[in-house]
Amino acid sequence: MIILRPKVEFRYPVVAECINPGIFQGKASEEIGKLKIWEGNKEKRLRDLFMIREQRENRQNSAKIVMDGNISKVKRLGAYMKNGTIEIQGDVGMHLGEEMEGGEIDVNGNVGGWAGSMMKGGTIRIKGNADGHLGGPYRGSNKGMQGGKIEVHGNVGNEAGSYMRKGMIKIYGDAGQFTGVRISNGTIYVQGNCDERVGGSMTGGKIIIDGHVRAILPTFTIESVRSKVKIEDDEVGKGPYYLFTGDLSENGRGKLYVHKEKNIHLNHYERFL
Repeated sequence: MIILRPKVEFRYPVVAECINPGIFQGKASEEIGKLKIWEGNKEKRLRDLFMIREQRENRQNSAKIVMDGNISKVKRLGAYMKNGTIEIQGDVGMHLGEEMEGGEIDVNGNVGGWAGSMMKGGTIRIKGNADGHLGGPYRGSNKGMQGGKIEVHGNVGNEAGSYMRKGMIKIYGDAGQFTGVRISNGTIYVQGNCDERVGGSMTGGKIIIDGHVRAILPTFTIESVRSKVKIEDDEVGKGPYYLFTGDLSENGRGKLYVHKEKNIHLNHYERFL
């Protein structure tokens, strides 16, 4: 196990995609310290910015990295990660786990924007809040999350799960506007409240809202009231739920489940059943 701690409080963004269990594995701490890293526009070595400690009694678990200290300005941790574990004790910056394919990332704090951007596999668990574009692609791209799982125990910003094609996002707090915008497959579950325009331009997939939703887009149609809905293989949401289908402006057949008892302002839709 490798433990990293910042030597100083960072003033400039630090791009650290080299902090990856697959890259660390099989290397001694001296070799790890020579890996390239960027602070602002200056190229440095990992040892210039971080104290590096190898916990020898756990050497068999060399695919585990523990980050300790303030790393809220550190970006792209675990990018392209394929195996192993990263444990972060505190807040972390943008693009965490970008395009990761496997392994696990656990964050005991808050996370910047684009966490899990375009990820293909693996698991990210966030104990705090996450900024916008969770699992989403870069601007101009239409390939969002393509697999894996993201769990957020706090709140999430706008456009969570945008362009999602596969995978699972579970949000236990509240979600911002445009949750699931342009989703074509996969599942998004929001236990808390959800802001407006949920599921905008979705063509497939499933969005489940257990909390309050301000409004449903007019391009969705109500299909039925369901007593329950499958969230995961081993988890079922207890309704009743309104089931809406859309986005019809995109000829979409996505499914939007909204808890009936938390959204009595939507009961006027029942006359169309």
